[in-house]
Amino acid sequence: MNKTASQSTVNPVIEGIKNRRAIFPRSFDDREVSREDIELLMDCANHAPTHRMTQPWRFKVLRGGALKRLGQFLEKIYLSETPPDRISETKISKTRKKMEKSSAVILVCMQRDLRETVPEWEEIASVACAVQNLWIAAQSMGLGGYWSSPGAIRSMGEFVDLATGERCLGLFYLGHHSVPSLGAKRTPWRDKVEWIDE
Repeated sequence: MNKTASQSTVNPVIEGIKNRRAIFPRSFDDREVSREDIELLMDCANHAPTHRMTQPWRFKVLRGGALKRLGQFLEKIYLSETPPDRISETKISKTRKKMEKSSAVILVCMQRDLRETVPEWEEIASVACAVQNLWIAAQSMGLGGYWSSPGAIRSMGEFVDLATGERCLGLFYLGHHSVPSLGAKRTPWRDKVEWIDE
């Protein structure tokens, strides 16, 4: 028999969705996220919905020395795009610490269908769904994650090879943590829903 929302049995999928939240790198500990765990996250991301099977999500997993290089690149872009009198040493320090604390940083990219068989916004939405899959799976495995989209993503083609039509949509920081699960903070869903029956 199918269980409905009115029944008391806890559905782990629903609980995973409701408990997903951002865990920032400052809360990560020193435990390494294994390659096997990251591969499982990538497999979960790969099951996102996709119109016309374009499967536009692309991920580039950075670990080890690549994290230090990414931090240096982000710092270089920040310094080149920020007027000297507005440069913040605190911001630079935070970027370095994010790299030091993260077990991995995943570049979230979108490969545009070169034939443009679907609108671009649908491809971006598919990538976002893939990240949501990744994020919920990470939460269920006791891992923390945070999706960031700094201005430097516009220049990510200078750091990694991007295919024709591919662009970076953000960075997903990943690590182990011991932050207690408090659930996501949201205003009531009823404030955002309109029922139209006729």
